[in-house]
Amino acid sequence: MLRVSRPVLLGLAGAGLFIAALDAYVVVTLLPSMIADVGLTIDRFEQATPIVTGFLGGYVVAMPLLGAYSDARGRAPVYAACMLVFAAGSVITATSGLWSFAGLPWLVAGRVLQGLGGGGLVPLSLALAADLYQGEARTLALGSVAALQEAGSVFGPLYGASLAALAASAGGWRFVFWLNLPLAAICAAGLVVATRRATQPSRRAYSSIDWVSASLLGLGLGLLVVALYPDDPDHRATSSLLLPAGFASLVVLALYGWRQVHRLEPLVPRELLRSRGFIGAGVANVLIGAALMVALVDVPVLGRLVFNLDQLGSGLLLSHFLVGIPVGAVLGGWLAGRFGGRLVAVGGILLSGAGFLQMSTWPANELALHVGFVRQADVALAACGLGLGVVIAPLTAAVLALTRDQSHGLASSLVVLARTMGMLVGLSVLTAFGLYRFHQILGTPVLTDPNLRARVDHLARLVAAAFLQEYREIFTIAAAMCALAALVMIATIDQRLRPTAIR
Repeated sequence: MLRVSRPVLLGLAGAGLFIAALDAYVVVTLLPSMIADVGLTIDRFEQATPIVTGFLGGYVVAMPLLGAYSDARGRAPVYAACMLVFAAGSVITATSGLWSFAGLPWLVAGRVLQGLGGGGLVPLSLALAADLYQGEARTLALGSVAALQEAGSVFGPLYGASLAALAASAGGWRFVFWLNLPLAAICAAGLVVATRRATQPSRRAYSSIDWVSASLLGLGLGLLVVALYPDDPDHRATSSLLLPAGFASLVVLALYGWRQVHRLEPLVPRELLRSRGFIGAGVANVLIGAALMVALVDVPVLGRLVFNLDQLGSGLLLSHFLVGIPVGAVLGGWLAGRFGGRLVAVGGILLSGAGFLQMSTWPANELALHVGFVRQADVALAACGLGLGVVIAPLTAAVLALTRDQSHGLASSLVVLARTMGMLVGLSVLTAFGLYRFHQILGTPVLTDPNLRARVDHLARLVAAAFLQEYREIFTIAAAMCALAALVMIATIDQRLRPTAIR
């Protein structure tokens, strides 16, 4: 029988994950055209929020359910099912606005399905990497998978805008989603055929999976996404559905907690919840996710409002941060395989903290300051992204090392969920703090300039100074979160748990 190499299997899984990651971010540049085609105008732009929260909600809901399901039924069949759901969501999204009934709800439904399929691919790819590799090779494999996912965030907006422009006569933005069909089919079919020729890891007994608990956990977190994601960030920090969705989330998560306590075989093994390493990795991932969101949200806004960059310039400024993450993910996997996960993870997050600390000192003319031939701001942003990328593989490997091979899918989903929820909570808290501090710093400006033009210029300078002070404080908070994450990892991640000891 033909032996299929492990890199081929992991490459096929990673290719599908990369495609889904691209689609998570293509809406950044395609959203104006998409909402125009479903009948929304720019003055009703806030009604497009469900297009974003729908994908993110589906993404979160799918992780625990499909991660556990792959433990029972195998990675390849569940991976193929995820790609099928992702492709179906792409079809619905691409046909939005073509008929009278295919308006905004139709578009949101398509994005939810894309999120459900794409969310399942993340833990599946990480679990497959853990299944296929052991020892030093495992952390490098995990870092490579994480790099592909993060690379999607880097290239997604550019990919969407470029492809839509090139295919203007073939549907524009719709072509981006139509193209997902052949790409998804190739990845799914290739992985299914390849795994039939490869040795499969032992599977968790199907009957031992608590499907109700997995569904409750996913649904509860999905409702929390709806409750916390800001739908009008200029005026409020959370969604207008904060109270109903938040209450529903608490009820559903409480039901999950009750089942976790009373089930003989709970969804998350009790020994894992009692593990200091697992709790520490979860807390660290939440803090890392929140720090990541600080850079993703504030850097482009700072570029526009303080450094007077246009949208393209702000995006290019952020790209120095984004490019560092996939590079750091691969580097972190390679280093952790040689020096141990805790040392590498702590070093990575401290590097990010140093970058944020330097960013907290940025003056209004920061982009004119250079270190040799390189802008000082670009160095700080690259250091932040590189450090946050370095942490991914060691923390993931630390959790997987605490679990049985039959539970890699569930464990991988919990790692990604912690980081995702940290990003979500960070976004909500960041928006609330930013709104509060901006109005507090700006106060009520007293303008005594002799003419209207001078008063407008004076007010613009005061607003820019208030924004700059606000973002300096937020970057300082991000640096503190990185330092706290480092302390948590030092206290909880066992340095003696070397990659060669992983089962």
